[in-house]
Amino acid sequence: MPKSTHPHWFTYILQCADKTYYTGLTYDLDHRIKVHNSGKGATYTRGRGPVKLVHSEKFTTHKEAAQKECEIKKLSRSKKEILIRQ
Repeated sequence: MPKSTHPHWFTYILQCADKTYYTGLTYDLDHRIKVHNSGKGATYTRGRGPVKLVHSEKFTTHKEAAQKECEIKKLSRSKKEILIRQ
């Protein structure tokens, strides 16, 4: 399905088993977490599982979700932890 036809998008933060954080975006959050935990997700999360969802935000467009993903990736670890606690 083309990006533009999905009714919603999620930007998410996962905490890996080694306590590091991974930020991504998807239109199917449950499925994406399962893929990460299967070892077939992003290269970064392979070998760092299991992962757990610690933060997500819902958007109506891919563009909005991608912009938020970029913002989060630029944050320091301490600022990511503040976002997670909110």
